[in-house]
Amino acid sequence: MTTSTGPTEKPKPSEARRLLAGRYQIGSLIGRGGMADVHMGTDTRLGRTVAIKLLRSSLATDPAFRVRFRQEAQSAARMAHPTIVRVFDAGEEIVLDDNGAETQVPFIVMEYVDGKMVKDIIQMGPLEPNEAVHIVEGILTALEYSHRAGVVHRDIKPGNVMITRSGQVKVMDFGIARAISDSSATVQQTTAILGTAQYFSPEQARGESVDARTDLYSTGIVLFEMLTGRPPFKGDSAVAVAYQHVSEQPPVPSSINPKISPALDAVVLRALSKSRFDRYQSAADFREDVQEAAAGRLPQPKLPNPDIGASLFGAAPSDSLTMTTAMKQLAVDDDTYVRTQNRPPAIWIWSGILAVVVIVAAVLFWVVSLAPNDDAPSASRVVPNLSGASYQSAADALTNMQLVPTERKEASNTVLEGSVIRTDPAAGSALAPGDTVDIYVSSGPTQLSIPQLGNMGLSQAQEQLKALGFVVGSVTEQHSPTVPANTVISSDPPAGQAQSEGVTVNLVVSDGLVELPDVRNQTIQDARSQLESSSLGLRVTIERASNCGPQSNIVLNQSLPPGTVPQRSEITLEYCDGT
Repeated sequence: MTTSTGPTEKPKPSEARRLLAGRYQIGSLIGRGGMADVHMGTDTRLGRTVAIKLLRSSLATDPAFRVRFRQEAQSAARMAHPTIVRVFDAGEEIVLDDNGAETQVPFIVMEYVDGKMVKDIIQMGPLEPNEAVHIVEGILTALEYSHRAGVVHRDIKPGNVMITRSGQVKVMDFGIARAISDSSATVQQTTAILGTAQYFSPEQARGESVDARTDLYSTGIVLFEMLTGRPPFKGDSAVAVAYQHVSEQPPVPSSINPKISPALDAVVLRALSKSRFDRYQSAADFREDVQEAAAGRLPQPKLPNPDIGASLFGAAPSDSLTMTTAMKQLAVDDDTYVRTQNRPPAIWIWSGILAVVVIVAAVLFWVVSLAPNDDAPSASRVVPNLSGASYQSAADALTNMQLVPTERKEASNTVLEGSVIRTDPAAGSALAPGDTVDIYVSSGPTQLSIPQLGNMGLSQAQEQLKALGFVVGSVTEQHSPTVPANTVISSDPPAGQAQSEGVTVNLVVSDGLVELPDVRNQTIQDARSQLESSSLGLRVTIERASNCGPQSNIVLNQSLPPGTVPQRSEITLEYCDGT
């Protein structure tokens, strides 16, 4: 992770000398926040650049926080998605502070991202609607993946979203916000750690439990701010802002920025609904409406299924109202009826009541006959949407519908292993009882074999790795007597090993040099054997030297000094011939 604003700072001398966990070298300071400092670093074991987040030592005083932090960091580390900043490692380090006292520093090692934070982009003014839509689509894609994995971010804000130089959206700090909020003793502490309350959901402001819809509210705040250049609620304190989240309606975005379309207005205002039940219920629904609005179409609300009774008969009147109305009508009929015979009028009244009873009974019988009979099989079954469910729960649901489930394995880079990707026939299809439904279950990311890159040019090897879906990591130079300069010697992971798509592959290339030893004072035979061996591959010439004393087969001089020399270099060894 990095930002492009301002120069980087050098680490303190004590930090520059420290290796976290015995492998992470701390480098320059690239970011500073309310709960942590972020340094560029180097993983000395794998030779790759990383971002190292050093949390405030005050957070480590609570043992419950350390346990929760470790668990949540492990959960975040399991999420591998292009829109999520990877967490490689986390732990605690005992270090000496400026006063020489021991202090415990929690740290997180993350993927290094070369780009800008969204908060820095917003500071330059409102974004164009299409640019804001692109960014929010990336955020929602990351949230869709994390919510399926059971991880709620809890701290979506512009400072936790980055845009790479290629335009890729990257969301960071998954799981960390939960570790902090669950371990904070007071709202004041939580607010200080999580930063501004401008992105709180109403339920967060009220101190209630949160779920995935909390992240969608915060995403709506971020979209509002990207479109208008300012958050919807402002106040002199975090408490004042939190109160507005709970009790006040946000302004319409287009009232601040006229470039915003009515369709985007509608999307933002729905995302900022006070009740979580009135908001978008999933990141996928939110993203779908954002895309509709970006295309110039007003998103249509998805209404619940209408009640069949109401659609057929309208609102059902109460029994007492029905009977009262019927009796009033009968009374009117009785008053206006002209008697033509001597029968008592009470007979006609009772005849009318009986007729009403018969009609009501007939209507009730008709309604009962229309109600579905759970014991009798219906003509069709509608396949439900089972995406994200486990195979067993999906199979149980289909079995209860008298459908036959069949498991199919399929690799997926976005759906967690063991979760349902899709069904065939697809969700919404109408089937007869006894029909088969194929359930496609994720077998995990696509497994690819690391290609054979030995003796291949560096640029060609890098292109081949990218074409196969791997990420090119560090390039380390190594001496070689035979492999030409700038040619691959080996890879890590090695060739032929199966790896998930997106795995980083580090390369070792030849620098075209060998290390020439000092062979003086060795015998001519031993020196020649060593220099012409397969590990050096040098060309040796023997010459005699005169006026050097008695005859000897010991190397007197070598034409090249010890050190690095080009492959296949020629070296002359001199010995004394005794003349």
